[in-house]
Amino acid sequence: MSRRVHACAWCGREVADSGMGRRRRYCRQSCRQRAYEHRSAVKGTSIPEDAVVLSSEEASALIDRTFEVRCAAEDVATAVTEGAGVDELTRLCEELITRAKDAERLR
Repeated sequence: MSRRVHACAWCGREVADSGMGRRRRYCRQSCRQRAYEHRSAVKGTSIPEDAVVLSSEEASALIDRTFEVRCAAEDVATAVTEGAGVDELTRLCEELITRAKDAERLR
């Protein structure tokens, strides 16, 4: 039986599917608690329950991670244009994937 991997509904980290029962939505109890606190805070307001509210620090960090993804993609494009070898392209692609996974996190 293979395990499907999906993202935590709160922080975006990977959550492995156990294969039995209902799929876990959160990677840790603390993420589950933060999600509950968020739902409670927006209840009765005009903010949708599924809205993602980021502090200015979190938004800035997300922008930084997105910029790192773009830079890594530009590095791959430059390496391809310059005729880089397979080993270098592999390393650059692995770095791009790492940066993209990191950028998926909202918090």
